[in-house]
Parts: sequence; structure tokens; C-alpha cells
Amino acid sequence: MTTVALAAAFGVVIGSLLGLVGGGGGILAVPALVYGLGLPLSDAVPGSLVVVGLASLVAALPRARTDVDWRLAVVVGAAGVPASLLGGVLHHHLDDRWLMLVFAAVMVAAGVHMLRRGTGTGGVCELPDGGVAWRRCLPRAILTGLAVGLLTGLLGVGGGFLLVPALVVALGLRTTTAVATSLVIIVVNSAAALVPYLAAGGLHLPWTAIGPFAVAAVAVSLPAGRLARRLPAALLGRGFAVLVLLVAAGVGVRSTLALLA
Repeated sequence: MTTVALAAAFGVVIGSLLGLVGGGGGILAVPALVYGLGLPLSDAVPGSLVVVGLASLVAALPRARTDVDWRLAVVVGAAGVPASLLGGVLHHHLDDRWLMLVFAAVMVAAGVHMLRRGTGTGGVCELPDGGVAWRRCLPRAILTGLAVGLLTGLLGVGGGFLLVPALVVALGLRTTTAVATSLVIIVVNSAAALVPYLAAGGLHLPWTAIGPFAVAAVAVSLPAGRLARRLPAALLGRGFAVLVLLVAAGVGVRSTLALLA
């Protein structure tokens, strides 16, 4: 299989995940670019931000009017920016193997909780009329943004795998609302994370690989986003929880083997 075809195949997977469940793109995009396409990590990280940011933007479009909670997106996203910067600083002083074990533990807890909880019918934040109960929601929204931002900075992933469980578990949002809102936050985070690369002289990436990857991801994310609106929320919730647990298992095994080596 040629590099272009392989890049496009990986893009289809990433775009599908982002469109259907609002996460999984960043954590899979970097390994796909590094191990699948042979790019150095210095190119894979900004390349994944471009791919995931664009695909998330397209996937959010069909949900923008009906499913995105814009106020929560702003609050959680804004709170996460300084925490993400702090997490990025701390990351350089900690062992990546232990960090990934922490990540696996967080994902297991979130996945199990989501399987037990189901899709959610509203909770801390949502009112019966669709409004937001800000008095009891705002503190949790800020704490969620701080926690997700810190973990995102520490673990070096886009945050989708952290955002959806956090929005469902901590804020009590329905899965469909959490998925759509997480896509908006991912777009903001991806754009912000690209600023240092642009300030350092622009994005000089191997576009022969990144281009097909991004085009395929964007092309698939829109129909996947539309399909997600037609699928039962319970199915998406369970599917996402299972996906989280599978990734957690893989990360946990690899990190444990690395520590024992």
C-alpha cells in the first residue's frame, strides 16, 4: 500500500471516531503518523493537531445548532487553557511511562462509570427545558476544564477521550450533547496548541502524508457526524465506553511492559 493510500486509510479511522463519538482522534492520530507512516514525533504532533482540529470542526457543523452547549464549551475550554499549559510544563519533569499508567487508570474509571450510567438524561447542568443550571453547574464546569486541561497537557493528547467522559460523568450531560460540545472544545484546543509552532516559523510538515490523512479524516467526519445523530444515544454511549476501555487496556499493557523492561 502506498503512503498516500495508507495515510488516507488512517484518516478514515480518525474521522469516523471524531464524527461518531467526539473523541479518539488525537490519541490515535499520533501513533498512526509515527508507527504507521514513519513520521518523526516532531512532525506527528503538529500534524495530528491539524488533522484532528479540521475533522472536529467539520464533525461539529451538523450538531452546532441543536446539540452543542456553547456556554459550557466556552467555560470548560477557557478553564482548560492555563491548566493545559501547566500540564505541559509538568510533563517534562515526569516519567512518561507512569503518566500513561495514570491515563489508563483514568480511562478505565471513566469507561466503567459510563457503562453503568448509560447515556444520561440530564443531571447537574441540564434543566428539563434544556437550559443550564449555572448555580450548581459553573463550579463543576470550571473544575472539569481545569482537570481535563491538566491531564491533556500531562498526557500530550487532544483531550477527546477525556472530555466526553468528563462532560457525561462530572456534568451530567447527555451523550449526544457531550459529544458535540467536546468537538468544539477540541477545535479550540487544537488551534491554540498550534500557535507555538506557527510562532516558531510556520508548519513545515510532510504534506504528502499529512494532506491525504487530513482530507480523508475531514471527508469522513461529516457523514459520521450526521450518522451519529440518527443512532441511539445508548449505542453511542456504550460504544464509546468500550472504546475507552480497549485503549486503556492497550496503554496499560504497553506502559507496564516498559516499566518492567
